[in-house]
Order: sequence, then C-alpha cells, then structure tokens
Amino acid sequence: MASTTTHTKATAATPSGGDGGAASRPRSHWLKTLRTYSGVAVIVVWGLGPFYWMAVTAFRDLQFTFDTTPWPTHVTWANFETVFSTARGNHFGQALINSVIISGLTTLVAMVVGVFTAYALARLEFKGKFVVLGFVLAASMFPGVALITPLFELFRNIGWFGTYQALVIPDISFALPLTIYVLTAFFRDMPWELEEAAKIDGASPGQAFRLVILPLAAPGIFTAAILAFITAWNEFPIASQLSNDETQPVTVAIASFAGAQPHVEPYTAVMAAGFVVTVPLIIMVLAFQRRIVAGLTAGGVKG
Repeated sequence: MASTTTHTKATAATPSGGDGGAASRPRSHWLKTLRTYSGVAVIVVWGLGPFYWMAVTAFRDLQFTFDTTPWPTHVTWANFETVFSTARGNHFGQALINSVIISGLTTLVAMVVGVFTAYALARLEFKGKFVVLGFVLAASMFPGVALITPLFELFRNIGWFGTYQALVIPDISFALPLTIYVLTAFFRDMPWELEEAAKIDGASPGQAFRLVILPLAAPGIFTAAILAFITAWNEFPIASQLSNDETQPVTVAIASFAGAQPHVEPYTAVMAAGFVVTVPLIIMVLAFQRRIVAGLTAGGVKG
C-alpha cells in the first residue's frame, strides 16, 4: 500500500516538473534575445552616435552651432557652400582630389607588392620566412609620429617636400604590413590542389597564379584593398607636416579651415566637411560589405 502511494505521488509530480521546465525555456530564450538586441543597440549607438551628431551639426545654422537639440533644427546648406568656397582660402575640392590620388596610388602599390609577398610567405618554403613575417608585423606596430622628423628632413633635402610621392611613400609603409598580414592568412588557407591541377593541365606557374589563385583570392584582395585605402584616406600626422596647399589631403584641409567669422572656429563647416569625407566611405563599405566580411572570415572555419 505504501509502495502504491509513493508511486502515485511520483507520477503526479512528474507532469508538474515537466511543465515548469517547459515554461522556463521560453523565458530563458526571451532573456537571451533581449540581451543580444540590447548589446547590438549599445554598439550601434556607440558607433553611429558621433556620426549622427556630426550630420546634425553639419546641417545646422551657424548661429545655432551649440544648440543641444538632439534632432536636426535650423537646417541650412550654407555650411556646405562654405566648405567648397575658395573665397576664404579653403581648397577643399582640390584636397578631395589629392586624397583620391594619394589613397589610390597607395592602395595600388600596396596591393601589387602585398599580393606577391603574401603569396610567397604563405605558399613557398624558404629559410627565414617567419623572420620576414615577424619584421612585417613589427613594422606595423612602429609609431608613425616617430617618423615625422626624419622624413621631413629627408624629403626636404632631396626636394620632395610638398609632393605626392612624399605622402604616398609613408602611407605605403603603413598600409603594406596590414595588406601582407591579411593576404598571408588568406593564401595559407587556400587548397594547393587547385593550383597543382592547373599545372597538370599544362598551365605555367604564372598562369596558375593569374587564372586560378587570383580569382579565388578576390574576397581577400578586395578586403585588403579597402583597408589600405581607408588607412591612407584617414592619415593625418605625416600629411600635416609634409604637404602644402597644392597637395594637402582632406584631413589636413579640414584642420586648417577658415570660417565666415575671423578668430572663430567654424565648427559647422568642419562638421560639413567631415560629413562629405565620411559618407563616401560608408557607402563603399555598405555596398561591398559581403565581400569584406567574406575576406575577413575566410579561413576562419576549417572543415
């Protein structure tokens, strides 16, 4: 009798415990989803908050520069007219062209050298390979500020001060280590069999590299090119010392802006210039985000 009673109680308690576990699972899933979206919201606000405030200030009338209203008020296009006006000595349009030239040349040279260097480091076996890669990574950690004085003296002595090459060469030294590092990891995870199969079919090593390896490496190459371009586009310390009015990039041009009122910092014009400089990069990254993500995550999962 006692055994029957105990069995009845255990049987009756089982559904209740099961329902409690089933009820706790949706609650746990809801809390996990809430934490995920909360974290995403914090990251989005943290990342886009400064850009949003820059955009609001860029379209705000000069008389209301320090208005703390968190949404656009007193909207005007006058700040953008000030940015592109040369009446006050601003050369923002020329600076945009200079930045495109400097960043484009930097990206081109960094990719040409970086692709072959990364391929050699990833695919070929030779003595000192890891030492070379170590020097490349060490070069990327070297502070750029320490290079300003020696580069200034060097380029002034050889007559390169204020020229494009005086700005492109230092930018290459910053972009190239990043390019080599990204592409080396990408080439290392590509299967040798594809290249070997092309050689068996009669392709030379150069043809196998050009017709098989490069197309497969397109996501990694594209990612490295975008990162190199952004690195050169955003460079300021060295460009501020080695450029003149004819070759200065947008980062230097914005820092030397003159506003409508003398001895008054043109905050709204500076924000408008920053908006003009930032928007193309945002559009480019959004347009090619799939390629960028594919290049950065390639080789991250091995099957």
